[in-house]
Amino acid sequence: MNIHLVDGTYELFRHYYALPPAIDENGLDVAAVRGVLASVLGMLKDGATHLAVATDHVIESFRNRLWSAYKTGEGIEAALLAQFSLLEEVLSAAGVLVWPMVEFEADDALAAGAAAAAGDSRVEQIIICTPDKDLAQCVIGTRIVQLNRRTRVTFDEPAVIKKFGVPPASIPDYLALVGDAADGYPGLAGWGAKSAAAVLAKYRHLEFIPPDFRQWSVNAANAGALASILSKERDLAMLFRTLATLRTDIPLFNDVDQLKWNGPTPAFAQLGVRLDAAVTEKKRRHFR
Repeated sequence: MNIHLVDGTYELFRHYYALPPAIDENGLDVAAVRGVLASVLGMLKDGATHLAVATDHVIESFRNRLWSAYKTGEGIEAALLAQFSLLEEVLSAAGVLVWPMVEFEADDALAAGAAAAAGDSRVEQIIICTPDKDLAQCVIGTRIVQLNRRTRVTFDEPAVIKKFGVPPASIPDYLALVGDAADGYPGLAGWGAKSAAAVLAKYRHLEFIPPDFRQWSVNAANAGALASILSKERDLAMLFRTLATLRTDIPLFNDVDQLKWNGPTPAFAQLGVRLDAAVTEKKRRHFR
């Protein structure tokens, strides 16, 4: 069997900005929820049998306590935020397993779900459906892969190495050095994608990088300055790596059979009527 793990937060954002508003009988915009639902049902129609959707029920997580500038819900449009809970309700009614995250993030649930599913020998492949670069750390060979459903590009382990210059296990170290603007941490000054890839391709993890740049023997510009910055801000780099490291120890299910789709629940019909009756407006949104 194959397991599909979907980033519901990303899908909600993607459909919110791709579709014009659709206003339901309560005056609420439900366009993004309709879009995600149609997309997920499309996956099932195309042959997906075991599937779960992870969402950020609360945008903030434990990482906000570690780094005050970590991403929050600030700036997210109210019409989009209001659809998070509805999405969870609709997908659950449709019979899809939903993981709403509060203390952790949807990305953590995807990572934990992939790790747990990989322990079952019946599982042939796990497809993590998200373009988020931090999920690249979960890729293993061709068994756990990352799929960008918008571009239809799949990343297995060789593809991750080709894209980032480092293996999946080094992605948290890579992000610690170059930063992740989407998550709100800047990385270390002077460290860019090329220099981080060159050094980590050889040393894999931050703690194995020699303090003396003359021992590096890698093609990295301004190696002396990079080594000095890393030496001075090593604790900060380790913190950023903690932020970038996805948690795989979250208990989400006991058996992959719990991810099998068995059809919608009785509650789905009424919600479906509500979504179908929503009136689509002509205006389109502009991405922030």
